[in-house]
Amino acid sequence: MTITDTPRTQRRAQRPGRITRTAVPGRDGRSSHPTRPETRRNLARIRRDDVLRVVGAAAAAVAGTAWLFAQVFPFEGPLTFVVIAYLLFVGFFVVLISFDDNRVTVIDRVAAVVMHSLAVVLILALAVVIVFTLGRGSEAFLNWNFWVQDLSLAGPLDPMTVGGMAHAAIGTLIMISISLAIAIPLGLLCAVFLAEFPSPFARIVRTVVEAMTALPSIVCGLFIYATYILLFGFDKSGFAASLAITIMILPIIIRSADVVLRLVPGTLKEASLALGTSQWRTIWHVVLPTSKSGLMTAIILGTARGIGETSPVLLTAGYTTYYNLNPFSGPMVSLPFATFTLVKSPEPSQIARGFGAAAVLMVLVFVLFLVARIIGGKGAGVLSPGGQARARAASLRDAVRFDQRVPTTPDRLDVPAIPDDQEVPR
Repeated sequence: MTITDTPRTQRRAQRPGRITRTAVPGRDGRSSHPTRPETRRNLARIRRDDVLRVVGAAAAAVAGTAWLFAQVFPFEGPLTFVVIAYLLFVGFFVVLISFDDNRVTVIDRVAAVVMHSLAVVLILALAVVIVFTLGRGSEAFLNWNFWVQDLSLAGPLDPMTVGGMAHAAIGTLIMISISLAIAIPLGLLCAVFLAEFPSPFARIVRTVVEAMTALPSIVCGLFIYATYILLFGFDKSGFAASLAITIMILPIIIRSADVVLRLVPGTLKEASLALGTSQWRTIWHVVLPTSKSGLMTAIILGTARGIGETSPVLLTAGYTTYYNLNPFSGPMVSLPFATFTLVKSPEPSQIARGFGAAAVLMVLVFVLFLVARIIGGKGAGVLSPGGQARARAASLRDAVRFDQRVPTTPDRLDVPAIPDDQEVPR
């Protein structure tokens, strides 16, 4: 007679009159189906059930908030309604997900909904700003003269068919071009020094740069006004405004480029140095090309910060309604300063011109951003269609050059035969 040992859980389940709790596979996060393997669920894919849950939770949140406003809470205002509706939406969404999914999936879906809702809020805020600016300025920039004329002949009471913002757009381009011509070489050299030549002095420079990123723009304008204009005796000009903008955008370019350069894999630099290349050639041919896309992003950040500033230009460039193509002599106006000056006027025509200048500034920033992305290209190791075509052409040229080489194998060399009785010269 053979006696088998029954596990403790089975012996408890076999006791008469004992009630056991059923474990549903997948609900407690630990149990699984005894015969069917667990399938992996793709959390990044949006399913139809998720869409229905979002729509249902949103409808329930709006209805619940409307009932609370009408029957329970003495609240008023659209902002309060939106906040309460959003909180109810998140709560209803959690309840709907918890019916079918485990705790990990619930947390993942709720985090995804919160992140997407924040992104939608930011996009809506940006869209409201753009639509409002374009709507208020459409009365001005829809006229062709707005893009090719200045305000020298336009008074506060003149119609929109007279005057334009071409002088301000040209002034903005001149100022930001001079600033970038100074800031880009200095910023990239300083970033290379911080990333590739660590030292106690480099740590001090990095600390100063990080502190200067929070420097108010009015302080940069005051510094140039006190030194370049008052101390050295120069007049207000576009070049003075460019110096103030340079001081403001230089820490941003340095800090962003430093972060990008430190992300270059060390194995690439070690491989270049192992082949006998100097450190500067490694930086020029390996580090900078690898981080080209990130460096262009750093330049874009600095450009976007400097092109929309008003305070430095207000103190250093002056204001004019005429064309001025000489940045070293005479006042020069920019689009942000022109917008600030025009919208203060009580005349509707001047206010419309101010919003039109703001619209031109947005278009200019978008064009500069697009040009910078085209110049920056793709990331390291990712070739554009033109780059792939150039790589294929280079490979074809190398193959043709290798085929045209003179063969050097002994069986194909044209060497005259030497008789057996003749001594081979040494």
